Amino acid sequence: MKKSALLISFSILIIGLGILFIALTSGNNIEKTESERPLVLSMTASVAIPESMEFAGERITFDRYDKRERMDRELNSFTYFHSTTLLLFKRANRFFPVIEPILKQQGVPDDLKYLAVIESSLDPRAVSPARAAGLWQFLQSTGKQYGLETTSDVDERYHVEKSTVAACRYLKEAYHRHGSWSAAALSYNGGQARVTNGLRDQGVDDSLDLWLVEETSRYYYRMLAIKQIFENPQQYGFVIRPDHLYKPMQFKEVKVFSSIPDLATFAKQHNITYAQLKDFNSWLRNTSLSNPSGKTYTLLIPTQEDLYYKKGESPKVHNPAWVVK
Repeated sequence: MKKSALLISFSILIIGLGILFIALTSGNNIEKTESERPLVLSMTASVAIPESMEFAGERITFDRYDKRERMDRELNSFTYFHSTTLLLFKRANRFFPVIEPILKQQGVPDDLKYLAVIESSLDPRAVSPARAAGLWQFLQSTGKQYGLETTSDVDERYHVEKSTVAACRYLKEAYHRHGSWSAAALSYNGGQARVTNGLRDQGVDDSLDLWLVEETSRYYYRMLAIKQIFENPQQYGFVIRPDHLYKPMQFKEVKVFSSIPDLATFAKQHNITYAQLKDFNSWLRNTSLSNPSGKTYTLLIPTQEDLYYKKGESPKVHNPAWVVK
């Protein structure tokens, strides 16, 4: 009996020592775990930079330090600027079907549509601090130079189709002057004279080798980055369903040859609100349209069906690569 009691006591002692050892060592592990625990609830990884890519038929490699670091900045920026980049996909589903055929018809590479993405975030009503306006961000003087009407009643910088044609005219002119679409894109931001003088004064042949103001230096790489994400959205963490995208709109075109004294009344006659009329015809800049010369204007009236999202509706997806099903 005494032996049994002794054996039990010894066993209890061994178990106690074991528990004490585990407690001491686990305490150290807890302290170590606590010290190594991340201070944030999610991890952020820097995205890989491609070795090279093609834009508007021109190849650029990212092995040189400045090109690699500039691409790194813009690609990471768009990747983690989630709300803004998501909105760009949504708007592109509405506006790319309008822009792309015009670029093709005008003989401008399709990739130049990303210039509008960078310029205005695909917002036709965008206005910059410098008072550049519309999808392609024309200054008033430049807009007039490239055929856009700007009066107190009409400002075609806000006209999606006409401003796209004007942008094509500018880009083609810059391309013929400089010999590359990268230079044409930089000219769009910084001005053709600045690129021309820079190439001469700095003694380089490639516009991407120029020392320019930061905004213009970043400009081309921002287009490269957004193209990379638009072509590979899931790789950069963007998971979009078809019903997340803004649907393309269908319109009835109404041609007018005379003045419209009250646009609100005109809208009501076409079964839409004044706000909806202005939303899709942002080039109308007043509450009326004076037209003393009898010029022909085309107003877009959205169909009643397209004014609403319907449950279970299968929306048109402009680019299947954007969505998961």
